[in-house]
Amino acid sequence: MIKLIIFDLGGVFYSDADVTPKISVELGIERGLFLEYAIRSGLNELSCGLITANDFWHRFEKVSGMHVSEELWGKLFNPSINEDVHNLIINLRKRYRVVAGTNTIAPHYEIMLERGDLTVFDCVYASNIIGNAKPDQEFFRKILNAEKIAPNEAVFIDDTEVNVRSADGLGIKAIHFRDGIELDRLLNRLIG
Repeated sequence: MIKLIIFDLGGVFYSDADVTPKISVELGIERGLFLEYAIRSGLNELSCGLITANDFWHRFEKVSGMHVSEELWGKLFNPSINEDVHNLIINLRKRYRVVAGTNTIAPHYEIMLERGDLTVFDCVYASNIIGNAKPDQEFFRKILNAEKIAPNEAVFIDDTEVNVRSADGLGIKAIHFRDGIELDRLLNRLIG
């Protein structure tokens, strides 16, 4: 029996949450090069809350040789809520516990809290708070342990296939998100 539904945020709950294209334009470099520099500057550590955004940009300057005069992660983050998914979450909460399970960074998390976007969820498990990021299976284990449920009692929804496979590998019923209408249909088939 399903007791918990876990939603990813960027690409599922939010559209246009990825700020890397905007940062690339701001810095005047290709997105691929920005991502290469970002990974070498500790992007995963930033996502897991192990370094601050300022630490990241300081490292980025050393790695890239570029000067970054302001904190761009937060400056350029202004995602739109996917209304189909938002409404689906409201309906699901009438029968299930619904949480967010997201890879995020402190500047984005703070903006989401300030905007009040996360109040639609019963709880939010953010990588920068729990110290693990998807697709690491420990990310999912921490959520399951906190919620005191078995993997087969949870459904996970994400737009990134590697994250879906990771959750599925633990025995969580995982759905690869494409759009809100298809998600509603898949969830109805899965949980009734």
